[in-house]
Amino acid sequence: MIISNKKERTRFMKFLVVGIISSIVDFGLMNLFTLAFNLSLVLSQAISFTVAVLNSFFWNRYWTYPDSRSKSVVQQLVQFTIVNVVGIAIRTPLISWLDNILFKLLDNLSFPPLPLSTMVISQNTALAISILVVMMWNFFINRFWTYSDVSNKSKNLNLPSSDVQKEELT
Repeated sequence: MIISNKKERTRFMKFLVVGIISSIVDFGLMNLFTLAFNLSLVLSQAISFTVAVLNSFFWNRYWTYPDSRSKSVVQQLVQFTIVNVVGIAIRTPLISWLDNILFKLLDNLSFPPLPLSTMVISQNTALAISILVVMMWNFFINRFWTYSDVSNKSKNLNLPSSDVQKEELT
């Protein structure tokens, strides 16, 4: 569907841009809370995830899916939140598991002195991998549930039906 439909590819690219912005928020807050405030990784990433989700919801509602208006903002926020609660349920054990593996791996390798500690590298790498996994979950579930009212078909009424079908394939 994404590969063969220009409109869906555009939505996916916008979703990725929103995801990158939200990831910057996520990484920034997670590092702020763990490094500056000495909060645990799990608590820090839960807070940073929540703020990033709210950021993502508003950007996706008003930019990625501006034509999604048959559902109220409250209904979509609830659906988006449910999808993201499942996302954090996937992410929380995954980030902890990955961090443990990566920390041990990096700690056992002999690198020249790095400007960042092994802990910072392992936590940020674990977060990056976790974000990629959860991003795929979020896109597909939100596209077909939260934003299910958005058509993936072209709305060019000036084209004969055979041309509309051709356009949908590009």
